[in-house]
Amino acid sequence: MTERMMSVVWSLVVLVAAGAAVGGVVWWFTPPEDNLPKRVPGRDRPAGSQVIKQYVPIVGELTRGEGVPSSSKFSWNQFRGPQRDAIARDEVKLARTWPEGGPRIVWQIDVGEGYAGAAVHDGRVYLHDYDRPNGRDAIRCLSLDDGREIWRFSYAVKVKRNHGMSRTIPAIAGGHLVTIGPKCHVTCLDATTGEQKWLLDLVHEFGTSVPQWYAGQCALIDEGHAIIAPAGSDVLMLAKDCATGEEKWRTPNPRGWNMTHVSIMPMTLGGRKQYVYCGHRGVAGVDAETGVILWDTDEWKIGIATVPSPIAVGEDRIFLCGGYNAGSMMLKIEKNGDTFTPRVLWRLDAKQFGAAQQTPILFNGNIYGVRPDGQLTCLDLNGNIHWTSGPKHRFGIGPFTLHESGLLYVLDDGAKLTLVDL
Repeated sequence: MTERMMSVVWSLVVLVAAGAAVGGVVWWFTPPEDNLPKRVPGRDRPAGSQVIKQYVPIVGELTRGEGVPSSSKFSWNQFRGPQRDAIARDEVKLARTWPEGGPRIVWQIDVGEGYAGAAVHDGRVYLHDYDRPNGRDAIRCLSLDDGREIWRFSYAVKVKRNHGMSRTIPAIAGGHLVTIGPKCHVTCLDATTGEQKWLLDLVHEFGTSVPQWYAGQCALIDEGHAIIAPAGSDVLMLAKDCATGEEKWRTPNPRGWNMTHVSIMPMTLGGRKQYVYCGHRGVAGVDAETGVILWDTDEWKIGIATVPSPIAVGEDRIFLCGGYNAGSMMLKIEKNGDTFTPRVLWRLDAKQFGAAQQTPILFNGNIYGVRPDGQLTCLDLNGNIHWTSGPKHRFGIGPFTLHESGLLYVLDDGAKLTLVDL
């Protein structure tokens, strides 16, 4: 057997093995003749022609389960809760001590890899999951009582393992559910039935670049509109009617900012309601009624990944923080007539305070967060450190949430939950 034929046979073995792995493809082999012409790419197409990959619209599928909604009226209906500030204000009396082994597990289920969190509303638990065996984004509605699935809305999309897949939280308001998938698909469903209202592909519609490690922007519903930041070729932000899918306004993208992992935060600054968003090259405030950019600045930008969302501090300040040695900053938005001007009040380096992933919490005049060395830290509004948890109590990237009684729940990278009295 010639060296050339040996090469072809080994190639065949690899192809057959690969084919068997994906469904039993059968290959038939005939040894090549030496006088066959060399294959030149494009020879089988007319001169000057191009291969154009046709866009295939996403098609969703709704399946129903046996779950039944709980009678509970507790609501944690979006990223960071009802007021988007990570503070729970319910009347449930919380235990200040736990039994050995921790709080009792009521129910648990298996989910796909990622950092996605749950939203809870009207006795239902909503989760944007990824069904890896079937290659589908899966928006799941579960019973708060027992975790059984009430319904699932899914669509086919290829997502590879890249530090997990799903990492966003749905928003539920006014009977609507809006969520953003890893590859920037925005879905609006009936929150009760799971029936589709509209589905938007930001990459196809607006030229959005899928962020490194996939989309982390959590949807916002405000006054019946989904507020989304495609940060595409010519659209920074848009407002889309949840019921009809019609656009109320769209904001231009004059600086050419790309999408980050940051979520849009509604704020009232200088008496004007605004949506504040951090693109990869700066931060901007957009008028909530018209979509006009009221101010922007490149004083705050992170080279690798912008993750924590901005925090409103009163009616004229914004706290910003990040990882990758970005540290943190307090920005003041000064108003003169109809003009808004951003000005830096102070900065802290990463060793003093920053945040790789989790957005800090503003509570009773202090800012609480987990800084890059894993220590839980308390800052005042002038950037002074009141206390840290110390080197013996580190929490990694530490997701956390707070009850208004002053009890904070923080999770470390090893899945240990800690209760902290602020």
